[in-house]
Amino acid sequence: MSIDHTHDPQASSWVAGADAHADFPVQNLPLGIFSPPGARPRIGTAIGDHILDLAALATAGGLGALAPDLRAALGAPRLNPLFALDAPDRRHLRHAVFAALTDRAGHSRVAPHLRPAADCALHLPFAIGDYTDFYVGIHHATAIGRLLRPDHPLLANYKYVPIAYHGRASSVQVSGAAVIRPRGQVKTGDGPEYRACERLDYEVELGLWIAGGNALGEVVPISAASARIGGVCLLNDWSARDLQVWEYQPLGPFLAKNFLTTVSPWVVTGDALAPFRVAPMPRPAGDPAPLPYLADDEDARTGGLAITLEARLASRAMREGGLAPQCLSRVRAADAMYWTPAQMVAHHTANGCNLGPGDLLGTGTLSGAGPGSEGSLMELTRAGSQPIALASGESRRFLEDGDEVTLHARAERAGWRSIGFGPCTGTVGAAR
Repeated sequence: MSIDHTHDPQASSWVAGADAHADFPVQNLPLGIFSPPGARPRIGTAIGDHILDLAALATAGGLGALAPDLRAALGAPRLNPLFALDAPDRRHLRHAVFAALTDRAGHSRVAPHLRPAADCALHLPFAIGDYTDFYVGIHHATAIGRLLRPDHPLLANYKYVPIAYHGRASSVQVSGAAVIRPRGQVKTGDGPEYRACERLDYEVELGLWIAGGNALGEVVPISAASARIGGVCLLNDWSARDLQVWEYQPLGPFLAKNFLTTVSPWVVTGDALAPFRVAPMPRPAGDPAPLPYLADDEDARTGGLAITLEARLASRAMREGGLAPQCLSRVRAADAMYWTPAQMVAHHTANGCNLGPGDLLGTGTLSGAGPGSEGSLMELTRAGSQPIALASGESRRFLEDGDEVTLHARAERAGWRSIGFGPCTGTVGAAR
């Protein structure tokens, strides 16, 4: 993933408002699935407050000469065929779209295929074959461990192996999907009861979308693992903490997690993130070195991501009173992740597990080391013992019905045009 002319911070698009857009200037060009009013879902890219219909533009010849496989992939209603192609094909598409949106001479040919984003529906970008959630946020793992195991917050394997569990792909939904308060077994003084969750939480994560494929039994070496990460999104792995604490031993999360996972609709490509690859967090003195299959010099130099994530909450009363959402936390991914995305992919396939285009990997909750960077209410409120105050005068230990949680993120680095991800939002509704 190399830096090229599409990352030029001085590059300008003729699309009105795009150059000043907080998330989607021409240096970004995220991919997603949208549908204009009355039309079927199709592939587009966000540019400012508009969406460019890539399938229609390609058919009209506005993207120049395209290989047959690339042209066919652009006609699909999901991104899977596009992410099954080789990385140079997707890079060629990025270059062609960049040219179309920066060449003022071609304005009249491209403009008819722009749609106001506000008029369009956004959809889940992939048909997700599998979903795996990792646990690479060491500060989150330590904070949760202190609440559950004060004397041994991190388990003995944490610094040797990237911990993960297989989640439920069917309940991964796009931003805006209803968050229905789940029911499940909760431990009480009189034994377990089946009831509505009372300790509903959010989790600030990044989602990694897999590109390409490896056959069953084929290992992806660490040196090739970064190339398998086709794009990144925001991910909120909603969590029922009272269900989780009762059910998670010995096999880990189940009903506490599988009721809903929300992802942002736009896929910020690995190519777009090339300028924002930085050194990962340094391992503290005395920590074990990664085993050889997880060690790579290039990943040690550029395996981190200069992405800052925020969690914001707006209660029903705040929205009705016209109050802005309240920022609860802010964290930089490169300072939170003990294991890099490439190490996650390399470990996932180390036993020959096959990953396919459109598979989703979650990083696990990303939290910083200090106050104000906690990636969940479980940490912010110390398991509910220290409620947080909202601008409306309300307080929260965990989420209540009507609460709206929105994740935002920006890739930022000195000398480069920052790019964003768009919102990842969900509003809590009553249990059914």
